[in-house]
Amino acid sequence: MPAQRIPSYYSATIHHPTDYPALSGDIQVDVAIIGGGFTGLATAVELAEKGKKVALLESAKIGWGQSGRNGGQVTGSLSGEGAIKRQLSKLIGSQDAEDFIWFLRWRGHDIIKNRIEKYGIECDLKFGHLHTAYKPSHMKELQAELKLAQQRGMGDQVELVEAKDIGRFLDSPIYHGGIYNKKNMHLHPLNLCIGEARVLERLGGLVFENSPVTRIVHGDKPEVHTGQGRVRANQVLLAGDVYHKLEQDKLGGMIFPAAGGIVATAPLGDLAKELNPMDVAVYDCRFVLDYYRMTADGRLLFGGGANYSGKESRDIAAELRPCIERTFPRLKGVDIEFEWSCNMGIVINRVPQLGKLSPNVWYAQGYSGHGVATSHIVGEVMANAINGQMDKFNVFDKFSHVRVPLGDWVGNKLLALGMHYYLFMERFH
Repeated sequence: MPAQRIPSYYSATIHHPTDYPALSGDIQVDVAIIGGGFTGLATAVELAEKGKKVALLESAKIGWGQSGRNGGQVTGSLSGEGAIKRQLSKLIGSQDAEDFIWFLRWRGHDIIKNRIEKYGIECDLKFGHLHTAYKPSHMKELQAELKLAQQRGMGDQVELVEAKDIGRFLDSPIYHGGIYNKKNMHLHPLNLCIGEARVLERLGGLVFENSPVTRIVHGDKPEVHTGQGRVRANQVLLAGDVYHKLEQDKLGGMIFPAAGGIVATAPLGDLAKELNPMDVAVYDCRFVLDYYRMTADGRLLFGGGANYSGKESRDIAAELRPCIERTFPRLKGVDIEFEWSCNMGIVINRVPQLGKLSPNVWYAQGYSGHGVATSHIVGEVMANAINGQMDKFNVFDKFSHVRVPLGDWVGNKLLALGMHYYLFMERFH
């Protein structure tokens, strides 16, 4: 039976519903890509722009996983920044490491913005983000962030907001300040996914839905097999993140599911502008944070928490309503019209995983909840590497990754233990 999209605000507001065929029979292309989320789509578009013939295979619907269900925030945050810096500083020197991290934090914004403008993708793109201090002690972290942005030439795009000035941005009593960032963006991620698939099709690429891959045959001409067809290619990219179980002999124990929950309220009318006058997206400084923004039709879209057991929440609205009402007391009792969850691909050390399974079979995965911008950077990196330009890929290839034996059960226990440790330490921060 063909896959159906889960009920969500995003699936209810699709501009162009997809109905791509399932793969049937044999085809031959330059590059076969497995996974119809941001990593697969971004890489496919980059390759198609370079003149490559690309076939993209999605097991369900385009944007079915986290790429089409996330909070829609495009920010310069990296979940594994500390681990990246520690490893790279030893390998390439501290200054080059800092330059690479800055590239990882901001290159994705330009890729997304330029692609939306170039191809006219309708996805409710807006600019402006507030990174908020949930505790007074968080202001030191934000001040350091401001200083770094100023040193890197972004001083005209960031502003430190004191507690007394939060009302310019939010009608909320809970914050002690923040950083306003004009470069950060927010958007409708599922419409961006679908828009990129339409771009790929326009550029001559082949898009298949309801085509779960059963195996990859390695060799000089690798093959990708589904239940009803086969793709022969010069190169293959596995970009299914946490949603596949392919190549477990090499990828097993490297990435684990964590369920995040999101809700969308009923339309708020004029109250939306009163609560969020600058129409900013927001998240706070905590390890397990709240994140939210207003949709194009004036709803509050609010997410928070993470379930590291690998099981999805059964009552997301009940879990998030207290957070909404604490953040915005005027929304006490507000109607919640949509609730949904999705598994994020979490890596133990939070460092994105890019590599090769064989000379012409590649993989890219693991953004640990910060994937909208990062996946588009990775798409550019992987497309360049497949095309022979290896410099950025080789930097990623230097990283050491943690591989956990016995699969998801042990990995999720470790993630849950780590979450409790950070929550405990956060009480004293």
